[in-house]
Amino acid sequence: MKVVLFCGGLGMRMRDYSEDIPKPMVNVGNKPILWNLMKYYSYFGHKDFILCLGYKAELIKRYFLEYREAISNDFVFSRGGSDVQLLSTDIQDWKITFVDTGLTSNVGQRFMAVKRYLEGDDVFLVNYTDVLTDMHLPDMIRYANKQDKIACLLSVKTSQRFHVVDSTADGLIKSVKNIGQSDLRINGGFYVFKKEIFDYIKDGEDLVEEPFRRLIKIKEIAAFIYDGFWVAMDTFRDKQFLEDKYTRGETPWEVWKKS
Repeated sequence: MKVVLFCGGLGMRMRDYSEDIPKPMVNVGNKPILWNLMKYYSYFGHKDFILCLGYKAELIKRYFLEYREAISNDFVFSRGGSDVQLLSTDIQDWKITFVDTGLTSNVGQRFMAVKRYLEGDDVFLVNYTDVLTDMHLPDMIRYANKQDKIACLLSVKTSQRFHVVDSTADGLIKSVKNIGQSDLRINGGFYVFKKEIFDYIKDGEDLVEEPFRRLIKIKEIAAFIYDGFWVAMDTFRDKQFLEDKYTRGETPWEVWKKS
């Protein structure tokens, strides 16, 4: 299946880290988070990508245009460098479509802008480019196929920063606890969509709010529940969390290394 990735946002909550690169190009370890997410999908056999570009699109394009497989793979060097034989590859079998979807477009508009590149596809995968997980993707796809709905989203718990406040009608707080200790779940940003999803997005609308309400009303959206590793890199603090795990060799999102 094709994979649509949203890469065009300004990433305002990461601006303290860097104003020079777009959020998808912020490194986790020695590779951009975008590369890590694409590697995740390719590991499960989904290697046809559509990148919805916007802010600093040229940096994303340049990264792949100048990508050198030998830098991150084993190879045999001979004849003074005139002959380099790769022993393994990263992206050689990836197909990537780069689409400028506007500097200030919202996610729904970016998605509609790549509709023509999905013609002929009944089902496709969609994601943001700031989330990492160790979820076994085929499980979600099988679940989505079984539910046979127009849309299926990943539903997760998170322990990141947020606290749930329970209060009375007059404002007296009864409890404050980490969201991960509550029963609340959030949208994990991984989607399996049927082509009919485009019929429920009107001009100017974002992807989730209005379109999903319409799908909920007609019972055409399902949630795949997952309680394993999932992290969104929204802020510099989140980047530090992922970098710390990478330094310690705790990289559950690198599912391609488990085998």
